[in-house]
Amino acid sequence: MLIISEPFTWGLVVGLFLLVMVWRLMRKDISMLRSEKKRLQEENKELQGHLNTQLKINAKGNDQLEADLIELREQNENLRSNLNVAKQKPGRAELRHLQMMENAVSVMREQAPGFAPAWEKAMRDAEAAELAAEGGLKKLIRKVLPTSKSAPAISTQEQATPAEDGRQTED
Repeated sequence: MLIISEPFTWGLVVGLFLLVMVWRLMRKDISMLRSEKKRLQEENKELQGHLNTQLKINAKGNDQLEADLIELREQNENLRSNLNVAKQKPGRAELRHLQMMENAVSVMREQAPGFAPAWEKAMRDAEAAELAAEGGLKKLIRKVLPTSKSAPAISTQEQATPAEDGRQTED
C-alpha cells in the first residue's frame, strides 16, 4: 500500500488513465473517419456515374445537333441548286420580262396625263365584272337562267365603260 501513496504512482495511474481515454477516443475517431471515408467514396462514385451519364447524354445531343446541321446544310445546297435550275428553265426569262413590262405600264399610268384615269377605271370595271362572274348572284343567275339572257347584261357593262371615257382598250 505504500506504493499507492507515492506521487509517482498516482501520476502513473492518472497518465495511464488519460492514455486509455485518448486511445479510446482515437479509436472512435478512426472508426468514424473510416465510415466517413467510405461514405464519401460511395458518393464520389455516384457523382462520377451521374457525370458520365450527363456527358453521354450531352455527347448524344451534340452528335444529333451536328447530324441535323449537316442535313440542313445539304438541304440548303440542294435548294440552291434547285433554285438555279428553276431560274434557267424555259419561260422564266419571259416571265421576268413580262413583270418588267408590267412595272413599266404602271409607271406610264402614273406619268401619262389622260391615259391613267381611263385605264384604271376600265381595269376596276373589268375586275369587278370578273369577280361578279366568278361568284355571287351572277353565277347563280347564269346557272338558273339561259346564258343568252345573262350575257347581254355583262356585255353592256363592258361596252359602257369604254364609251364613258371615249376610248377603247385592247387586251
